[in-house]
Amino acid sequence: MMAKLRIGSAYDVHQLTQGDGIILAGVKIACAYHTIAHSDGDVVYHALGEAILGSLALGDLGTYFPPEDDSFLNMDSALIIKFCQNKLDEAKYEICNIDISIIAESPKLQPHILSMRNSIKDILQLELNQVSVKAGTNEGLDAIGQKKAIGCFATVLIQKIEK
Repeated sequence: MMAKLRIGSAYDVHQLTQGDGIILAGVKIACAYHTIAHSDGDVVYHALGEAILGSLALGDLGTYFPPEDDSFLNMDSALIIKFCQNKLDEAKYEICNIDISIIAESPKLQPHILSMRNSIKDILQLELNQVSVKAGTNEGLDAIGQKKAIGCFATVLIQKIEK
């Protein structure tokens, strides 16, 4: 029997290269970078999807979306979130809240936080107060600090639907 409350957490990271923008939580952000990834490189949706799967003890994203499978090449990561929502529905769980921390030196993400929160809220049919998105830097340290990568931590709390 699954517990009434369950938590999942995940981390995703992608390398950056020169480009015309990145996608975070389904939001295209114009900047001088692009993520190197098999899909669209949305580290927010990847971390969130894996956190949802983890909360249900269903493994990781690679189990369902293997990077060596070319059918997922350049895939819109919103499909991952919809897939994970279906897994929640099948297990009769709902999201209580989501907490996201994006780590990037550049671009500055504060102007895009509300758009990202709304994107997550809309795709998962939540209230805005159930979705937290924060941005920080690595203070110039490691690949993220040197603007060679972007990372994201996601935590999700789910509860059994009592019906």
